[in-house]
Amino acid sequence: MEITERLDDEQVARVLALVEAAAEADGVGPLNEHVMLQVRHGGDPGARAVLLYEGGNVAGFAHLDPPDPEEGPSGELVVHPAFRRRGLGRRLLGEALEASGGRLRLWAHGDLPGAARLAASAGLARVRSLWQMRRPLSEPLPDPVIPEGVRLRTFEPGRDEKAWLELNALAFATHPEQGSWTPEDLELRKREPWFDPAGFFLAVRGDALAGFHWTKVHAGTPDGDEPIGEVYVVGVAPGERGTGLGRALTLAGLAHLRAAGLSHVMLYVDEENTAAVRLYESLGFTRWKTDVMYRR
Repeated sequence: MEITERLDDEQVARVLALVEAAAEADGVGPLNEHVMLQVRHGGDPGARAVLLYEGGNVAGFAHLDPPDPEEGPSGELVVHPAFRRRGLGRRLLGEALEASGGRLRLWAHGDLPGAARLAASAGLARVRSLWQMRRPLSEPLPDPVIPEGVRLRTFEPGRDEKAWLELNALAFATHPEQGSWTPEDLELRKREPWFDPAGFFLAVRGDALAGFHWTKVHAGTPDGDEPIGEVYVVGVAPGERGTGLGRALTLAGLAHLRAAGLSHVMLYVDEENTAAVRLYESLGFTRWKTDVMYRR
C-alpha cells in the first residue's frame, strides 16, 4: 500500500488503465469527473491517493479529497476486476478509513451490489443518492420563455470567469461540491477537450449575471457508444428563483444540444432536490442510474 499526494506519470497511466478495465467490467465509470481531473492533472493541496499493489500491479486505487472541517473528506475507490474477490477492496477501504480518521464519505457509482456489500462490511450506511437522468432529444421541446428584462448570451473566456464563479457560489451555497468551485477548478475544465463556450449560456439582467446553463458533450467510444449531451450545471441567482429562468435556461441548452445533432442528453441531480427533479421530469427526463454516498 502506498499513499501519496501526487501521482507520477507511470502511476497515472496505471490508474487510468485500471479505471478503464473497471468501467468495461461494471458498465459504469468508477471515478467521477472531479477525481479523474485530479488523477490526470494532480490533486488539490491536501488530497491523497492510495495505491494498492499486488505482485507489482496496481490492483486498487482510492482518492481522498482534502477534508471538510465539519464533514471530513469525500473519496472514491476501485479494485481492478482481475484482482477482485481476494479481500483487497476491504483492505483498500480500511486504509482509506484510517487515513480519514473514520470520517470518510465514500461515493459508489452505479449503486452496484458489490459496493453495497463492501460498505456494509465496514459499517458504512447509505446517506445520499445522486440520480443520473436521461431523455431523447428527438422528442418535442417547448420554446424557452425568457423572463422580462433578461437576455441570453454565451460565456466569453477571459471576461466572465470571476462573475460566473461568484454566481455559482451563490446559486449553490448549500451544495457540498458545486458551490465550492475555485478559479483553478474552472480553469481545469476550460482546458478539457469537451469545453465549448458556445454551449455555455449566461442569463444577464442589466449588467449582472442572473443565471447560467453550462452544457457538455461526451464523445463517442470506439465500442460504438454514441456521443451524448449533458446538462452539466444549471444555476440561477437567489433573487431569480421562481421566475421560470431555470426552466428557460435548461430548454435553451437542450435546443443547442439537439441542433448539434445529438440524440440523447443526460444530467445529474440529488435525489433530495425535489424541485429540480420535478422540473426535469416535466421536461421528459427519467432516472437512468444512481450514485450513492456511504459514511459511518
